[in-house]
Amino acid sequence: MGTSGSKSIDGVGAVLGVGGEGGAGGEGGEGGAAEAWHGGAQLYVSLKMENAEISGDLVPHVYGSEPIIGTWDPSRALAMERELASMWELSFVVPPDHETLDFKFLLKPKDAETPCIIEEGPTRLLTGGMLEGDVRVALFKLNGDDEVLEFRVFNKADLVSPLELAASWRVYKENFQPSKVRGIPDISINVAPTNATEEGSAATLELDLEHYVVPSPPTAPPNGYAANLAATPASMIHTGALWTNDILLSDGIQSPSSVSAKLEDRSNDKKNIEAWATDSSKNSGLIESKSVGTFTPLQKLDGQKGLFVDRGVGSPMLPKSASACSLASGFSFGSAKTMPEAAGAVAAAAVADRLHGSKEDRKLAIVLVGLPARGKTFTAVKLTRYLRWLGHETRHFNVGKYRRLKHANQPADFFRDDNPEGIEARNEVAALAMEDMIDWMHGGGQVGIFDATNSTRKRRYMLMKMAEGNCKIIFLETICTDPNIIERNIRLKIQQSPDYADQPDYEAGLEDFKERLINYEKVYEPVGEGSYIKMIDMVKGQDGQLQVNNISGYLPGRIVFFLVNSHLTPRPILLTRHGESLHNVRGRVGGDTVLSETGELYAKKLANFIEKRLKYEKTATIWTSTLQRTILTASPIVEFPKIQWRALDEINSGVCDGMTYEEIKKNMPEEFESRKKDKLRYRYPRGESYLDVIQRLEPVIIELERQRAPVVVISHQAVLRALYAYFADRPLREVPEIEMPLHTIIEIQMGVLGVEEKRYKLMD
Repeated sequence: MGTSGSKSIDGVGAVLGVGGEGGAGGEGGEGGAAEAWHGGAQLYVSLKMENAEISGDLVPHVYGSEPIIGTWDPSRALAMERELASMWELSFVVPPDHETLDFKFLLKPKDAETPCIIEEGPTRLLTGGMLEGDVRVALFKLNGDDEVLEFRVFNKADLVSPLELAASWRVYKENFQPSKVRGIPDISINVAPTNATEEGSAATLELDLEHYVVPSPPTAPPNGYAANLAATPASMIHTGALWTNDILLSDGIQSPSSVSAKLEDRSNDKKNIEAWATDSSKNSGLIESKSVGTFTPLQKLDGQKGLFVDRGVGSPMLPKSASACSLASGFSFGSAKTMPEAAGAVAAAAVADRLHGSKEDRKLAIVLVGLPARGKTFTAVKLTRYLRWLGHETRHFNVGKYRRLKHANQPADFFRDDNPEGIEARNEVAALAMEDMIDWMHGGGQVGIFDATNSTRKRRYMLMKMAEGNCKIIFLETICTDPNIIERNIRLKIQQSPDYADQPDYEAGLEDFKERLINYEKVYEPVGEGSYIKMIDMVKGQDGQLQVNNISGYLPGRIVFFLVNSHLTPRPILLTRHGESLHNVRGRVGGDTVLSETGELYAKKLANFIEKRLKYEKTATIWTSTLQRTILTASPIVEFPKIQWRALDEINSGVCDGMTYEEIKKNMPEEFESRKKDKLRYRYPRGESYLDVIQRLEPVIIELERQRAPVVVISHQAVLRALYAYFADRPLREVPEIEMPLHTIIEIQMGVLGVEEKRYKLMD
């Protein structure tokens, strides 16, 4: 965002207007749907003022016409919110075609009427969400004409759908308003440090933090090449088996007759697939794209300032794309100051989709599409981890793994479009991987992630034919236009991919891969058929876009919501339990007690650690629960703002709250035994289970994925077990047993290489 402002709506409008002039859709239904969606969208406008020299109690205000404030009375001017030490912000929503708004800035105390200093110069005009004229500076004369105070002015406008606004407002009302049960907000924010770190040798850490590093347990996140984490090719690998004549032979498993029958079936299937794929190009026009919606991540990291329009914790349930237009046009913003509630019909439709969808729709295949080195496998691994953590049976199938087992490592010529043997071999392993995925789904699997380039329509139609009657296919295309990112991905590929494990010469491997990439580029055909999601430059953040077409249903909606909030920006996430509490000392569960003396010492050591570890970070945040033992643990940390989440509260132990496990065993033996048999699903009477905790933590996971700055999470044992299981990709059944010791910091590094872990133990 430059000083003259930026207008994010330009790029969005070009994508949304697919049926208008210059669009690819021509005249007809697709363009009409896009225009209706665009017509229902709103502008999220941000005004910022910056001055590092202002002192005293003067605060920038805004006054003027609707919908900014609605009056030219300075006494009713709207105060801007402090975003940084020298930055103030005001944000609001207007229709894209709003009438010209006029206003001015003024300075005055927040809770007093004088002094009131109005900016010099003419009235400011806002049209289409952007300021007109030379708007980069606001001048104020102090003490008559003796002193001039200068502010830099920033302006930005983002186009967002009414659905997003409504969902965000619903989350704001649910999370920031006091709970009827607890009488406190689900999320509250304290940006002003109130406590100073106490000095003392006991709380001081060694200068070198490596002194406190301890080994990570076996549950640490898996490292190495991402494709190696994919499922083992079941049709090609088996204990004691040999691959002969394209059929898996295993002593004592298959008789010669069964092998010949299988060979004949596979041969017939292959002929049918090839015949259908050959003719598919003639019928490609029969698959009509119904509508396209585009999402652009709003880079408003301080979403708590001004109007809360924060997609990080919004509703993950999206309507069918065909009905999105009518839903959007059904909202009426006008000049009203209140936002509408999220449509209850959206949630109802999502649940109905899940419960009453066709048998085919209950199994979902996410088929990756994209050129090499575009982040497909990385995306596949992240999505697999997320869906598994939510409890969906999910498996990652990497076609490259099949190819290497069947044909070993091949040079770039193997991938040429004029190499019929290479094309046949690649289609063969793709079909094998698809067969394995479908067989796995028939055995109980729910979501298969099919990871390959799938760069031609012919290949994609082959997969669609195989999926008929077995599963629903959604294509997920990853597009990257940044040459620096592509070059970085290529180099990582050469360093990590098994394709080049036997190539000692790095430069030779690099040249071979670039030649392979050229071969793919010659025949690449972007997705335009069926249901699809396009991730366009998402790694770049603010300029990224997510297009969705013909996407409906509960689970696809959650997938879209996850993807629109994901990125590859490296940043650490620090997880730690609160300091030892009085209930920890007494062996009691739950409660809301204060810290013990040992816990208070850990709070000081933690503050010292954060000061050293995040010394050069300016935008980190501290997240705690609403229970006082986490708030007290965070209180000595003064460098960063603190956010309290009710979702981070410890598992609710219901009627057992405050009891010891011995007391539960003695007074409630049946409950004790039930919990012992299945800690994951056991729900305390009038309390929660671990599965309940995981469900309420989903907004936290989405927000952690969305954050681009470091986050320190100070929470509780059960909650941190669930969060850690997500990052470490641990099975749900292991969550209740994950080691989560007191006075230990788990540093999770998120970035292009995946997830890495490091542990620091500050106290015994």
